[in-house]
Amino acid sequence: MSVFGRAKAKAEELFGRAEQLYGETHGDAAATLDGEAHRLEAEAEEEQAERAPDRRDDDGLAGAGTH
Repeated sequence: MSVFGRAKAKAEELFGRAEQLYGETHGDAAATLDGEAHRLEAEAEEEQAERAPDRRDDDGLAGAGTH
């Protein structure tokens, strides 16, 4: 996962935490569940990114000028 992908996942996690906290403090069960879902999904994306090898984007042109 690229740096931007990781940053997006972290932002989603923080948004989820904020939404969950809002729901808990205001007694809004829907916001609490939505926030928890956002947070868990973002955490799963981050874990998946940590397990996957860091691959560089390959445009398929590496070595194309050697012919």
